Amino acid sequence: MSARHDAVRIIEAKRDGRELDDDEIDWIVDGFTRGVVAPEQLSALAMAIYFRGMTEREISRWTTAMVGSGTRMDLSGLTRGGRVVPTVDKHSTGGVGDAITLVLTPLLATWDVAVPQLSGRGLGHTGGTLDKLESIPGWRADLDADEMRAVLTRTGAVICAAGADLAPADRALYALRDVTGTVPSIPMIAASIMSKKIAEGTGALVLDVKFGSGAFLADPADAAELARVMVEIGAAAGVRTSALVTANHTPLGRAVGNALEVAEAREILAGGGPADMVDLTCALALEALAAVGIPDADPRARLVDGRAMDSYRAMISAQGGDPDAVLPRAAHVEEVRAPASGPIRWDALGVGRASWLSGAGRTRPGEAVDPGAGVMLHRVEGEHVRVGEVVATVHAGDTARLPAALDEVAAAFGTGPDRGPAGVVTERLRGW
Repeated sequence: MSARHDAVRIIEAKRDGRELDDDEIDWIVDGFTRGVVAPEQLSALAMAIYFRGMTEREISRWTTAMVGSGTRMDLSGLTRGGRVVPTVDKHSTGGVGDAITLVLTPLLATWDVAVPQLSGRGLGHTGGTLDKLESIPGWRADLDADEMRAVLTRTGAVICAAGADLAPADRALYALRDVTGTVPSIPMIAASIMSKKIAEGTGALVLDVKFGSGAFLADPADAAELARVMVEIGAAAGVRTSALVTANHTPLGRAVGNALEVAEAREILAGGGPADMVDLTCALALEALAAVGIPDADPRARLVDGRAMDSYRAMISAQGGDPDAVLPRAAHVEEVRAPASGPIRWDALGVGRASWLSGAGRTRPGEAVDPGAGVMLHRVEGEHVRVGEVVATVHAGDTARLPAALDEVAAAFGTGPDRGPAGVVTERLRGW
C-alpha cells in the first residue's frame, strides 16, 4: 500500500482541509467495502468531512465510488405493452405525514412510464414507506431483480426494498454516521441518496427535499443547498434530475402512522383526501412527467377518474397484497382536546414523535412496528378551534404507550398566526 493511499494520511488530509483526489476517494471507499479500511478510520474521515466539507468534484466522485461498490441495475430496455418506456423515480428526504410515494408511484404509472421505487423503513419520528405498505395483508417488500422487473413490465409501478448489492458501501457508512453524530452532513447526505438512486438504474428522478421541524433539515437554506448538490450529482451521472424544496413545519395531511397513512393514500387515490397532500402529489407528478418528455399532463384528472386507483390496485396485487383488505386498527384510541381557542398550529416534530411513541416507529433497526398505531389530526394548521374541541386522536395497541404519546401531542399543539400548509413548494431546481 502506497503512502498516498494510506487511510491515516487520507484522514489527515481531509482533517487539514485538503481536497481528496479521485484515486484517494476510490481507494478508501473500496477499502472500506472490502474490510481493508477499519470502521473507526472511516468514522474519523466522516467526522473530518462533517467539519471540512467536500468540493462538488469530491462529492460527485464519492457518489460514483459508492455506486461502484455494488451492482448497477439496467432498466433501459424496460417495456410495457411491448414498447420500451422511460423510467422515472421520486425520492423524499422524509417528513412527518409524508405518504406521497404511495399515491405518486401508481399515479405516474397511468402514463407510458415505469416507476422503480426503491424505498426504506422508518427510524425515529419519520415513517418508512415499506412499513406503511406492510400494513396491507400479504403485501411483500422483498423482491429480487427479476421479480421487480416483472412487476414493472406488468403494472408500470413497483415499491420495494433495495437489494443488498446496491451501493453496499453507503449502507455500511450510514450505520457508522448514525452512531457518530455525522448524519447532518450535506455532502454525505447527497452522496448517500444519489448513490442508491443512480445504482437503481432510473433514467429520471424528481427529489422532494423537505425543511422544517418535521424534516431532516430544519433550515430552508440547507434544504435548498442539498437539493442543488443532488441535482448536480444526478446530472453528472446522466440521470435527468430535478428537485422541489418543500415545507414540513406542520404534518403533511392528517394521518401520521402506517395503516393510517395507507388509508389516507387510498382516499386520495379515490379522488378525495387532504388538499396539501393532493397539491404536492400533483406538483411532483408534473415535474416527473416533464423529465421524461410528457408535458401538459393533468394528474388531478387521473386521481378523480379512477385510473390512479386502478393502477394502485394492480401494483399492490402484483406484490401479493390485497388492495381491498381491511387495514389494521389500534385497540386503543384516545382523544386530544384543544386547551385553548384560536387558529391552530401543529409542530410536525412533536406529532411525529407522538406517532413514534404510540408504537408506529422503531428505536433500532429490525424492531417491529405496530401497524395500527399513530396520530390522526382532526383539525389542521390554520383552522380555528375552541377550547375543548377534539383536535386529534392517538392510536395505540398497548395502553402503556398512550401517556407519553398523548403528552407529546399536547406539547405539539399551539395557537397563533397561520404559517400555511405543509407541502408548499418554495423552490424548484432542474439539472436538465
